[in-house]
Amino acid sequence: MPFKYRLQQFLEIRINKRDEQLQVVQKCQEEVFRIEGLIAQNNQNIQDTRINMRKSDPRMYDGFDKFLKHLYEEGEKLEVQKQNALNILHKEEETLRQREKEVNVLEKHKEHKKEEFLYEEKMRELKNLNEIGSQKHFMRSREAAYEAEIEEMLMKNKEKNH
Repeated sequence: MPFKYRLQQFLEIRINKRDEQLQVVQKCQEEVFRIEGLIAQNNQNIQDTRINMRKSDPRMYDGFDKFLKHLYEEGEKLEVQKQNALNILHKEEETLRQREKEVNVLEKHKEHKKEEFLYEEKMRELKNLNEIGSQKHFMRSREAAYEAEIEEMLMKNKEKNH
């Protein structure tokens, strides 16, 4: 009889929840990477604007200043978005760790139950072998006693005949 874990459905449900949570964490990581890419792009725009400002006519400085101010404000907004995304990511990662713990608990329980099952199965097998051994021993003892009785009768018959 093969091992059947009685809580297998609960284990599968927990595994599915863990896998779904893993996908949520991956989406959060992608969002953080996307925002980091926007920050890098914004920083590059600031660098390019500064370089272009140095090369341009001094009458254009006012326009460049306004554009740089806009880029810095955009950078601050992106940093806030990144921090929010990181907070969400950390929260989702904590949820993922909790789901992992739930799965690990049931997997350890399953392993423990499987070991118990195998131990009980081995004990049943040993009991059966012990019973078979006892029966064989009893039959050999009876055969030996029967043969001894036959020899004794033959010896008595020999003594009578002599």
